[in-house]
Parts: sequence; structure tokens; C-alpha cells
Amino acid sequence: MMTDKKTEIEAAVFRRLVAHLDSRKDVQNIDLMNLAGFCRNCLSKWYVAAAEERGDSIDYDGAREIVYGMPYDQWKTKYQQDATPEQLAAFSKKGD
Repeated sequence: MMTDKKTEIEAAVFRRLVAHLDSRKDVQNIDLMNLAGFCRNCLSKWYVAAAEERGDSIDYDGAREIVYGMPYDQWKTKYQQDATPEQLAAFSKKGD
């Protein structure tokens, strides 16, 4: 597969993942961390790192806005729920 085509496909997959996460605002970051080991914030950090690796830059808040589809504080206010004791217990086991 040609490098440009591969990059184009990977970019499309990333956009689809972000759109899917946007459609599933009910899925909290702690759920993602507990099940998959990454969350929306991780994607944002990876976005910042990938830009830096390519000699470009975006700040963390800008990357979060791309991933969350809105400023993070706005998303947090509208959609973030308090973690349940069960979610917190599962999360703390990940560090063991």
C-alpha cells in the first residue's frame, strides 16, 4: 500500500473513531480506561505528540477540542458523570 494512501486511510479511521466517541457521550472516559486502557484524553495527548513528531504543534486544549468536538470544559459540564464506586475500584485495579 502506498504511504499516502495508508495515511489517508488512517486519518479516515481516526475521524470515524472520534465521530463514534462523539455519538457515545454516555460512555465515560473511566469506562474506556477500564475496558481499553485509553480514553479521549489519551487520544488528545497522542494528537499533540504526533504533531510535535512532525514538527508542528497544537496545544493540549486544542487537541482536546478536536477529540471532544467542543471545548473540554463544556463537554465535562454537559456529559461527564461522577465515577461510580465500581468504576473507581476497577480503575484502581489497573495499577496493581
